[in-house]
Amino acid sequence: MDLRLDGVDWPAIRDRVFGRIDPLHDSAVHFRRGQGVDVYADEARFVGPRRLQVGDQELTADRILLAAGSRVQLPPVPGLDEVPHHTSDTIMRIDALPASMLILGGGFIAAEMGHVFSSFGVDVTVVQRGPRLIPAEDEQIAERFTEVAGQTMTLRLSSNVVAVERDGAGVAAIVEGPDGRSRVTADLLLVATGRQPNTDLLDVAASGIDTDEHGHVVTDPYGATTAPGVWALGDLANHFQLKHMANAEARVVSHNLTHPDDLRPLPTGIAPHAVFGDPQVASVGLTQRQAEQSGVDHVAAVRHYSDTAYGWALEDTTSFVKLIADPSTRLLLGAHVIGPDAAVLLQPLLQGMMLGQTVEQMAQVLYVHPALSEVVEQALLALADQGLPA
Repeated sequence: MDLRLDGVDWPAIRDRVFGRIDPLHDSAVHFRRGQGVDVYADEARFVGPRRLQVGDQELTADRILLAAGSRVQLPPVPGLDEVPHHTSDTIMRIDALPASMLILGGGFIAAEMGHVFSSFGVDVTVVQRGPRLIPAEDEQIAERFTEVAGQTMTLRLSSNVVAVERDGAGVAAIVEGPDGRSRVTADLLLVATGRQPNTDLLDVAASGIDTDEHGHVVTDPYGATTAPGVWALGDLANHFQLKHMANAEARVVSHNLTHPDDLRPLPTGIAPHAVFGDPQVASVGLTQRQAEQSGVDHVAAVRHYSDTAYGWALEDTTSFVKLIADPSTRLLLGAHVIGPDAAVLLQPLLQGMMLGQTVEQMAQVLYVHPALSEVVEQALLALADQGLPA
């Protein structure tokens, strides 16, 4: 069957998204004020220990919780400050779909936004300085993702943008890669090269709060900073940049602030994540390269979606589950999934890891046939056949 994209009502898609998201701010402020909470909308900056300048007012408190997040980090590319460009903060708010888009960066944001706009018919080119997209993933996962993504987007790998300039109503980038320099043009430029914590905007040093080499607030295992009475969570303090991790930290720190004699540790031991691109990717724990580089004894197993009835029905030829385990403790060290519903398939593996279940215990759970989750079962059983003691 031949499929054809005849058109996309982009404004309707955009308005549906932000028609849900944008009202959340005002409703949250209204709710808090209704509960007797004072809400200040001005920028804040520390002017001393536990002293904040907020607009024209100075606020003090016995305890302060920092959850000021992060912001887009722009690379020092010559010409970027003179060329119209978008970031993850603005790209979904554009008025109309461009005919072409140039994405600078090859991480999570580039993978997800590249998928969104290429699916809507935009001619997307990604410039990535490394040999693979989503390089933080397990190498086997990243290689497969790059292979599949390259079928719908133009990938300029192992390349750098050395300068950008205007090109009529669009933009041109001077790209230096394995074959030398070339000029790449597009109607729109998306810069997706990471984020930085907002600690500098808060001037946290004025309150005696230490930061690490990346600018994140340093906390103890319970969320307390190096300044007495000041706590921190989320992108400001951790390196995960994941909403579900910030939500979990908020629950823990809230408990710790109200139960100082019963402190709970932050959930930083295991940090699952997903990349909602095409294909979808989900991961938690060690990659195989990390295990090898750190000298961790391990065994690995891979099972393809096509090994299951559901995967066969999908006619899937690219998706798989990869598991890494400790052969002596029989505990999972890492789980990596690429393919449809990857984030869903990761969940039982994540639960088993967090509950300290062995590979055998996870494999003994009943898996519904012919559900796609059977690929998880097969991967677990394969681990038991590859060096794990009975």
